[in-house]
Amino acid sequence: MSEEVREDGREPKTKRHLSFENRKLEKRIVRLCAQAITDFNLIEDGDKVMVCISGGKDSYALLDALKRLQGRAPIDFSLLALCVNQHLPNFPLDKIVSHLEKISVPYLIEDQDTFSLVKSKAGSNRGYCSICSRFRRGIIYRVAGEQNCTKIALGHHMDDVISTFFLNMFYGGRLKAMPPKLLSDAKEHIVIRPLIYLREKDLARWCKVQGYEIIPKLCGADDLCRREMKEMIRRMDQESPGRVENIFRSLMRVAPSHLVDSTLFDFINIRSQKSSPQ
Repeated sequence: MSEEVREDGREPKTKRHLSFENRKLEKRIVRLCAQAITDFNLIEDGDKVMVCISGGKDSYALLDALKRLQGRAPIDFSLLALCVNQHLPNFPLDKIVSHLEKISVPYLIEDQDTFSLVKSKAGSNRGYCSICSRFRRGIIYRVAGEQNCTKIALGHHMDDVISTFFLNMFYGGRLKAMPPKLLSDAKEHIVIRPLIYLREKDLARWCKVQGYEIIPKLCGADDLCRREMKEMIRRMDQESPGRVENIFRSLMRVAPSHLVDSTLFDFINIRSQKSSPQ
C-alpha cells in the first residue's frame, strides 16, 4: 500500500530514504572535517589530540568525526576527551560520562568550581562569558600540558567563525575571526578547529539523528551581541542562500593591497613602474 501524500503534495520520505540521507550527512561531516585537517595540517602523525567536550552538539559532533577518522586516516593519532566541570547549576555530568564510556574514548573530568569565581568577579550575568572563557582556557591549557597533548581540538564551526568576524568588525573595529589553527600566546599549545568547514545546522541535525542529549546553556548568562550575530546569519540563510559560505570564502582570499592596513601592505613606498622620460 502506498503512503499518504503530504499536505504540500509531495510523498513523505520513507525510513529507507531518511537512512540514506543520514549516511550522506555522516559522510559529509567526516569528509569536510578531514578536508580541514588536510588543508591546514591540523593533525600530524603521532599527535595526541585533546577534544574539549561540553555536552553541546558541536563538541559531540567533533568527537564523532575524529573518532571515525582515527580508524581511516593514513596517520596515527590518539584522542583524549576532556570535560571541565565548572559547577554550573544542574550540570548533568553523568550524561557526558555515560556518552564517553559508551563510545569507548579515553577521558578526563577536570573538577573546578569556576562558576562561583565568575559570579564573584562579574557585576551581572552579561559579564560572565569573557571571564568564564578565560578561566576555562587556563584549565584546558594546564591539563593539555599535564597530559602531554600536542593539539587541543575545539568544536567551533563556520557559523562561529562568521559571527566572530562580524562581532569584531561591528564592536571591535577590526577584521578578525577564528583561525583553523592557533598557537597560544605563550607559544606552548596549538588549538585546532577541524569543523571549520561545517555549518551549525548540519551538526545540529547529526546530533538529532544520533539521539544525543544536548546540554543547554545553564549559567544564565546572555550574550546579546553574539545572539544578534546568530540572528543575522539566520536571516542571510533564509533570504540569500549561499551568502554565509561566500563570506567564509572571502576570509580565505584576502587582498591586503585592497584594504587600508599599512602594517600589512606598504602603501607609503608604492612607486610606479613606468619608465622615466628620456
